[in-house]
Amino acid sequence: MTVHFIGAGPGAADLLTLRGRDLIAASPVCLYAGSLVPEGVLAHCPPGCRIVNTAPMSLDEIIAEIVAAQEAGQDVARLHSGDLSIWSAMGEQLRRLSALGIAYDVTPGVPSFAAAAAALGVELTLPGLAQSVVLTRAEGRATQMPERETLPAFAATGATLAVHLSIHLIDKLTAELIPHYGPNCPVAVVWRASWPDQRIFRATLATVKAAVPVEVERTALILVGPSLAQEGFEESRLYAGDYDRRYRPVGTHPRFPGTGS
Repeated sequence: MTVHFIGAGPGAADLLTLRGRDLIAASPVCLYAGSLVPEGVLAHCPPGCRIVNTAPMSLDEIIAEIVAAQEAGQDVARLHSGDLSIWSAMGEQLRRLSALGIAYDVTPGVPSFAAAAAALGVELTLPGLAQSVVLTRAEGRATQMPERETLPAFAATGATLAVHLSIHLIDKLTAELIPHYGPNCPVAVVWRASWPDQRIFRATLATVKAAVPVEVERTALILVGPSLAQEGFEESRLYAGDYDRRYRPVGTHPRFPGTGS
C-alpha cells in the first residue's frame, strides 16, 4: 500500500501530469483538497473509488482515513492543488506517515505562478532585468513568516516576485515594494489562474489597488517586477550566432569540437 501525493495543478482539469492521472486511476481511495482541487480531476478516479473531500477535516482525521486504507490494503491518491513543494501542508502529513511506517511517494504538479505567467504570456526571467523569481506570501493566521523573510528584503534583490495569498494586504504590499521597485513598476494580478473564470488585471504598484475589484480575493496571485513589461531586456546569449556551445560549435577553436549534430 502506498499513499501517492499528487500535485493536481492550478485549476484546469487538464493541467495534470500523465503520471498523476494514472496514479489517480489506479487508486481505490482518493483524498482531495476540495476547496482548491477542481472536480474535473476526480473524473480520473476508478469506478467505486472512495472519494473524500479533506477541506473540512483535521490532520488527525486525514491520517485516520489513510490508516484505514492501509489496513484494507488500498493505495491512496492524495491530491493537493498546484505543486506539493510549496504551501501544501504535505510536510506534516509525510512526518505522520513516516512515524507510522506507511509508504508514500510524491508526483509534482503545475504551480500557480507558472499558470499565471502562462496566462499573461510572459517570461519572468529576462536577461538584464531579472534572473530570479521569489515565491513568497504575506503572513497569515495559519502560518507565521520567519523574521528574516520580509517583502522589503526580497524586493531589495530586484527579482521578480510571485506573492501568493496576499491580495487582502495590497496596501501593505505596495507600501513596502514601491521604495525598491518604484511606483511605475509593472504588476499583474491573476485570479484563479487556468480556471474557466480566470481574471487578469494589469497595473503598476501605484495603481494596482484601484485596478483590482474588491471581490477578487484569496486565490489571486500577485506578480511584481520589470520583466512583466516584456521590454527593455537583452537577447539571450544562448541563441546568439557567435555563441560557441556544445550543440553549435562556432569558430576555428570551438570549446566542444566535434560534438555538434
